[in-house]
Amino acid sequence: MSADQELAGRFALVTGAGRGIGRAVVTALVERGARVLATDLSGEDVQTVAEEHGQQVAARRLDVTDAAAVEELVSEAESTLGALDIVVNVAGILRESDVVDTTDADWAATFAVNTNGVFHVSRAVARRMGGRGRGSIVTVASNAAGIPRSGMSAYAASKAATVMFTKCLGLELASRGIRCNTVSPGSTLTDMQRAMWTADDENAAAQRVIEGNLAAHRTGIPLGRIAAPSDVAEAVAFLASDRARHITMHDLYVDGGATLRA
Repeated sequence: MSADQELAGRFALVTGAGRGIGRAVVTALVERGARVLATDLSGEDVQTVAEEHGQQVAARRLDVTDAAAVEELVSEAESTLGALDIVVNVAGILRESDVVDTTDADWAATFAVNTNGVFHVSRAVARRMGGRGRGSIVTVASNAAGIPRSGMSAYAASKAATVMFTKCLGLELASRGIRCNTVSPGSTLTDMQRAMWTADDENAAAQRVIEGNLAAHRTGIPLGRIAAPSDVAEAVAFLASDRARHITMHDLYVDGGATLRA
């Protein structure tokens, strides 16, 4: 099936849609004909995204850590905009530190967004999708969920929890025709990635990521490039589409081979 307008007539919810991968996901879904409710903690950012796409995209501010707010937004969306066919969990944060220096607050905040937020959104949507016998839930995790990373214990652990949660959800919902998958990116050229770089020269910083760092037990990227947000969004759009109709509980790595994962 061609990707052209393959999602026409479908309604999607995207979290973390204000920038980076989330913003690219909105674009990928709209290009395939979907209507999108774009949400983000930054109402200003997500409103800008909506303005770029006209009537195909509505914008709402959403704090995914607030279970009541998530339930209210999903209920409102289904009542006023239509039944949700696709949900993409992108909202996430990264706070770097060695384990011995990680504060309780940083650990809790990381799980609140990266894990609890996915739970809140997925639960609210699954309750409604279940009765319709169709739907696709895609969560953006990280390749850090499958390989140890120095200075990223909270992030890696939260993403690993999210991957397993999504697989369990997929198992529970499979008999109702709902597919649940994760996309696990590696280094991607987003604001989160740039915040990890201390060099003034972005090209030099990117090259170090591509080459890897033996001292940090980090392999490079065999494909020789850092992903663009659109690379990840394309994988999300595929898993959300009927081209992936027989795929569920799958974790798709989009990392240029960086984890050397079979």
